[in-house]
Amino acid sequence: MSHGEVLEFEEYVRTRQDALLRSARRLVPDPVDAQDLLQTALARTYGRWDGIADKALADAYLRRVMINTRTEWWRARKLEEVPTEQLPDASVDDATEQHADRALLMDVLKVLAPKQRSVVVLRHWEQMSTEETAAALGMSTGTVKSTLHRALARLRQELENRAVDTDARPLERKERSDERGRERCAA
Repeated sequence: MSHGEVLEFEEYVRTRQDALLRSARRLVPDPVDAQDLLQTALARTYGRWDGIADKALADAYLRRVMINTRTEWWRARKLEEVPTEQLPDASVDDATEQHADRALLMDVLKVLAPKQRSVVVLRHWEQMSTEETAAALGMSTGTVKSTLHRALARLRQELENRAVDTDARPLERKERSDERGRERCAA
């Protein structure tokens, strides 16, 4: 790669790194993993920078590299995961409603398959059109639409399940409290 192309790549990274890190953060829930994902994608893109004829498409190319890298990581970790009957409770340290909602959404996104998650992130967070999403992921627009439909239905179901679980917990506590009160009165 020529010195001019190296400078061009450095300038691209300097100007776009915040937006690209936000994209990476939406693809993986852990902030440190998001930084690793972006760094790996940038290293892979650096070697192919001179092959990107239209630099206006560099963001799309880099997002594709991030998605592919995240998929590779997911496949590698898949064997280490042990399925359980019950999901662990998610704790949110930040008390603000916006951060809590964002944390809940990031947690709920974990239930989606990588392909579904990629479609949701590109369509809703990156606000890409169906056609742009299809081009970025290398699938047809019909596949993007059907995948998005199934992913959103899965997310709705997961949010409803969590809402039911949350609503049921205070009731269970009240019932246990009432039982203890009756036991004390009887004694």
